[in-house]
Order: sequence, then C-alpha cells, then structure tokens
Amino acid sequence: MKQITVISGKGGTGKTVVTGSLAALAENKVMADCDVDAADLHLLLHPEIKEKHEFKGSKKAIIDEEKCTLCERCIETCRFDAIINDQSAILIDPLSCEGCGACSLVCPEGAIDLKEEVTGEWFVSGTKYGTMVHAELEIAQENSGKLVSVVREKAKDIALQEGLDYVIIDGPPGIGCPVIASLSGIDIALVVTEPTLSGIHDLKRIIGVCQHFGINEIYICINKFDLSISNSHQIERYCKSIGIQAPIKIPYDEKVIKSVVQGIPYVEYSSNGVGDKIRELWQKIAYSG
Repeated sequence: MKQITVISGKGGTGKTVVTGSLAALAENKVMADCDVDAADLHLLLHPEIKEKHEFKGSKKAIIDEEKCTLCERCIETCRFDAIINDQSAILIDPLSCEGCGACSLVCPEGAIDLKEEVTGEWFVSGTKYGTMVHAELEIAQENSGKLVSVVREKAKDIALQEGLDYVIIDGPPGIGCPVIASLSGIDIALVVTEPTLSGIHDLKRIIGVCQHFGINEIYICINKFDLSISNSHQIERYCKSIGIQAPIKIPYDEKVIKSVVQGIPYVEYSSNGVGDKIRELWQKIAYSG
C-alpha cells in the first residue's frame, strides 16, 4: 500500500482539481480529504456519508461555583484575560479561554476543571470512486493537525482492512501543522505548483518540509505552466538542481473551471491535453518505485 499526499505550499494552485482526477484514475484506493479547515474534495467526488463521528480537539476551563472561594488566583494566572470576577462569581469567557490549564493548577480549592469540547466532525463516506474519509472543523477552532491525523489513520485502516493499493490524500495548503500531519510517514508527495513568484517561493518551502520528513519520492506538477514560460523554466531548473525529476506541465484550459462548476473530475469531463497530462502524471506515480 502506498500513501500519496497531494500538497501545494499555497492555496489556489489547482491541487484539489488534480487530486479529484487522480481519484478517478486510480483503482483499489481510498481517498482522504485532509484539508479539514476548508475541505472541497467533496465538491468533485460527491460523497454519501455512511459514518459520522465527533472530534474533540480542545479543552475549555469550567468553574465549580460551590468550591470557588473568589480568591482570584486564576485571574492573576490567566495570560489570556479569559477570567473575570463579576463580584458575585468568577466567570470564564469560553471564546478567550485557550484551555492551557494554568488556572486549574493554581486553584487552591480544585474548583477548576478542563472539559473536552466537540470542535468538529469526521466522516466515512461512499463515492462513485471508492471510500472517502473527510472531516469538517468548526469555525475558528484549533488542532486541525490532530483532526488530519484522525482522518489519515482511518483511511489507512480501511486500506489495510480491504487490501487496497493506495491512500490518496488531498493535503491542506501551506507548510503548517496540518500539512505536517498530512506528510509524516507517507510514501509519495505530489506538489502542485503554479508559475508565479509566490508559487515558486512556496514550492521551495514545501519541498524543504518533504525533505525534512525523509520523503524520497517527490513529484512536481506545474499547473497552468503556459501562463509564464519563464517562471516554469525557473521551476524546472530548480528541480534539476536538487535532484528532483522534471515536472509534469499542465497547460491552462478554461474547461477546467467548467468541470469544477459541474462537479466532475477533469479526466472524466474532457480528454484533451490537460487530461492527458494528468493521466501521464498518474502513470509516473503508479509505476514508481
């Protein structure tokens, strides 16, 4: 079984468009949408939810008013100004509380506890293309990296139980905690970039993250390469300089937008040059190693 994570280093490169097409091309696979902060793979794969689970990703402090003696040690300790004394009781603002637990440690009466909160949900769904594991983090909630790990582990378990060949992971953009959770322990990283200065900058950063985690198989895809031939050549030269094989170059095509609007993976929407390049990309990945 191979775990393949599609990442981008930045948003807007067309990462999910590529992932949706790979999901349509690959056989014997399970999909995992690990962009839990702004999931959109479902727009192309149209999952039907079979299982729904709560995700408890953070804790909030709560006060037992019967035990509280209004000593205000918790107020003095809280660095987030989340605790106030309204003269009749100590109150904790749940929006300001970071769940660090300092207040519970200093409370002499043991009146403060930390309570786990439901901050999102994760799902196991069926699609036309196979099983998909995905999630939704509630607005302004944290620990998306932890939720990514939950999604990945479930997808991996399904692949092992069913004897599947691939776990295809749609990773989040950037290089932060959820991206690290999407990359650690995988077999192949596919970086989708664009021929812009910001795209080149973020490509270098995300390749650095991949190398830090010891990912030896790294593939590069330059989406809309013909919008700037000079920048595409710069990306090719950079890949050559660090020993990564030449990128697959996907041309710009307005039909890609139309396929997204209709919610169809591009390789099923059209068989032109863009689709051919995505098929070529999948062939390189599928027969690697």
